[in-house]
Formats: sequence, C-alpha cells, structure tokens
Amino acid sequence: MPRSARVIVPNVPHHVVQRGHNRSSVFAEPADFNYYLQTLREWKITLGIKVYSYCLMTNHIHLILEPSDDAQVVGKLMRRLAGRQTRYVNRLEGRTGSLWDGRYKASPIQTERYLLACSRYVELNPVRANIVATPEEYAWSSFRRKVTATGTGWLDEDPCFRALGNRHSERARCYAAYLRSVVSAEEETLIRRAVRRNQLTGDERFINEIAARVGRRIELRGQGRPGKPK
Repeated sequence: MPRSARVIVPNVPHHVVQRGHNRSSVFAEPADFNYYLQTLREWKITLGIKVYSYCLMTNHIHLILEPSDDAQVVGKLMRRLAGRQTRYVNRLEGRTGSLWDGRYKASPIQTERYLLACSRYVELNPVRANIVATPEEYAWSSFRRKVTATGTGWLDEDPCFRALGNRHSERARCYAAYLRSVVSAEEETLIRRAVRRNQLTGDERFINEIAARVGRRIELRGQGRPGKPK
C-alpha cells in the first residue's frame, strides 16, 4: 500500500495512530491504560496541545490532537507518550526493547467536514472490534467524558462538538445520537486509509490549502463526504 510522508500542520486537528511492536499488546492491565492517560494529560498541558478524542485499544492507540502555532509539539508529545509507556512496561515486565511499531501515523483533518466523523471513528473502535456493544461500555476512550453531566474534564471540546448545542448537556445528547447513527462503509474506509497513508482527511480544497501552507504537493486519493449529526 503506498504511503505519503507525514504532514503536521499548525492549528489543524490531526488523527494520530500508533501501534504496538508486531501488533503485540501495549496495555494489559487497567493500570497500563491509566498510566498512558496520565502521561497524555500531563504533557498536553505542558506542550499546549489540545486533545479532542482518544481510544486506547490493547495493541494500538488513536488520538485526535490539535497543535498550536508550533506543529512540532505533536512529535514531542508522541515521543513522551511512547518513551514513558515503554519504560513503564519494561520495568514492570523486566524486559528491554521497543514497545511500539515504528513511527506514528498522522492525518490532518478538515475541521468543518470531517472532525466529528473522525472522533466517531476513534470512539467506535471497540464496537467495531466486538469488544463492547456500545461505546458507553468501553472505559478507555473519550466517549464517556464527552457525554457525562459534569463535562469533559481535561479533555478539550472541539469546535464541532461545541456547535452541537448551547449547553454541555445538549451537546452531549446530540453527540451520543450521532454515534448511534448509521456509519457508511465509505466514511470508515476514507478515514482509515487517510491515517494509514499519512494523507489528509479532507476534500480537494482542503488538500490544496494545506499544500500551499506547507509548500509541497499533496496527493488526494478519492475522498467522500460523511454525514453530519442531526
């Protein structure tokens, strides 16, 4: 499968994926998941990066991140996350070596058209994997934080989520309904291929806009348009 060089763009949300070495488990116990999330919370504050969504599966992670004016904070965050989790697991298991499989993948997201769809893709991972029947049942994704009455806590509310209602309760209800709506195979394929190939999740106008900003040609591979929440 052809892949493009990774593109990280300031002030644009990104879908980021990193997998365990040889697809082996990264998280085995609740403490493993909690340690990763503690590191994510600490370093997103330190680096000034927004975290909109996440899902920690046993052998890989999905994050929706937005850097500030300094795009390099994404790489810095991913190095902290990978390095600290590797040292943590190696210390517990008395092992050495890499915990992760190569470099992380990243796909800049066209906010107004695809950000909610990418968050839905991330938070439905456990459902697609037949681990749970509903996203509410999975403890290690951002979905529960988004739909609780008390708000999202350290998680940042992305602009599309905020646009779903004037109050958090209204936004949470609308977002939960959005995740329960039918997801097309085209949407899933579009998002999955974009992040696997380090390509942009967006239409041709977005591709051209980002190409102009970063000063290089970016290839577009058959993008579609997902539906919006009602």
